[in-house]
Amino acid sequence: MLDLVIRGGQVVTPHSVGEMDIAVQGEKIVALGWPGTLAADAHRVIDAQGKIVIPGGIEPHAHVGVPVPPAWTGQADVMTQPPEAASRAAAFGGVTTFIDFAGDLSRKALLGQSRRPMLETIERRREVFRTHSYTDYTFHYIVAGQVQPEVIGEVREAIEEGIGSFKIFTANNPVHTSPNQPSVRIPNGHLWSLFSEVAKHGGIMAVHAEDDDIVAYMSQKLQREGQDQGHNIHLVHNNLSEDLAFRNIIRLAQHTSVGIYFVHVTAKEGVTAIAEARNAGLPVYGEALHHYLQFTCEDYRKPGGTAIHTYPAIKFADDRDALIAGMLDGRLATTATDEYTTFKGPKLWGDRIATVCGGHNGIETRIPVAFTKLVVERGMSLQRFADVTSTNAAKILGLYPKKGAIQPGSDADLCLIDPHLKKTISLSDLHADSDYSIWEGFQCQGYPIMTILRGKVIVENGKLVGSSTDGQWVKRHVANDILAKPAV
Repeated sequence: MLDLVIRGGQVVTPHSVGEMDIAVQGEKIVALGWPGTLAADAHRVIDAQGKIVIPGGIEPHAHVGVPVPPAWTGQADVMTQPPEAASRAAAFGGVTTFIDFAGDLSRKALLGQSRRPMLETIERRREVFRTHSYTDYTFHYIVAGQVQPEVIGEVREAIEEGIGSFKIFTANNPVHTSPNQPSVRIPNGHLWSLFSEVAKHGGIMAVHAEDDDIVAYMSQKLQREGQDQGHNIHLVHNNLSEDLAFRNIIRLAQHTSVGIYFVHVTAKEGVTAIAEARNAGLPVYGEALHHYLQFTCEDYRKPGGTAIHTYPAIKFADDRDALIAGMLDGRLATTATDEYTTFKGPKLWGDRIATVCGGHNGIETRIPVAFTKLVVERGMSLQRFADVTSTNAAKILGLYPKKGAIQPGSDADLCLIDPHLKKTISLSDLHADSDYSIWEGFQCQGYPIMTILRGKVIVENGKLVGSSTDGQWVKRHVANDILAKPAV
């Protein structure tokens, strides 16, 4: 007897879209069949008629339960929302797996004076999430500052442990530093060494790419001119900065044969650089945050406008349009949120460029907003939509085919969307530990109504029915074809 049959939905598989049944045994999908052809004596049958069934969403970029710099909040000990809250919000948004971060960014570690081994740091981070997550989770490993030889020496065992990707910064971004801390930026020579080692052992680099000189120069210039109001932050984290940094990283990647995943692409120049690299056969991939598909830097000027801010910065209308075009035509591969949820007071405390708080509570809204923006408004195919919300992240970051696919042998991670449900996003309907949403009042057409994690229904008809002990840590290993050429 089957444990579960999802019957008659419009199912999006890696090869087709059509009305079919999905059979689940234990945690796995065991069969797909035409409507009514699978066993009728399952323990539970879910009627999905009129619904779209996609692979459970994969959030490739989240910062959960981490300290927020006091320079942004005006107070000490502010943290982003904890795993239980973030994963609860994720589940309501159709997300079944999210990728967070592990890494030692303490002052002593950045100065090379004292550091924990990677595997110990990874285990400490796992312990934060264990029994506190409604969804599955995994980590990128952050490497920052001048890379010590012992860090290079631990890359292989981290990859063997299931850390498929390593995050780096090319600018001293304030997300992970403060005035009395050393830089998180990695110099080019150190990047050369790290990229070479990650490539050697089959990992991929997740890159926050900005030009440090441009960012520092513009910060000082605007402050000197009295133009450093928060609404001008896009003039610091600007188009030229992205252009220079992306092209530098691509050249380093070309010399070291490493795969690159550019996080939060913000500018038309970034989209162009990625496209040129891919046309040259390089394994380079790009991510667009879902609020970058809606807002522009003009929105920073509205009352409370910096609530939308995520580093680097939201830019101009033509940049937004380039990101949307890249999502539609394949130059960009994934949607993400850069999830970084606080309350409104800390978020809006700073009003100068140096004190603008990054991040927002986005993990729950990504799938319905992207469905509205890309499928309803611009005609994106359902197969491509499944790619940009789940499958491509699974492939690029080493979760596929365990995650990101509706096919026999894959985890039974599923999101059911009602394409006819029209819903206005309201804070009262969201499930994060926060008191604001930048999506308040946004009109959605199509919304997740059920989320299934490894064969277990965790959200159904607006109710949380899963447990915070359901989530598991997932090992990742990036496939060779992803690292050899632009495979998605």
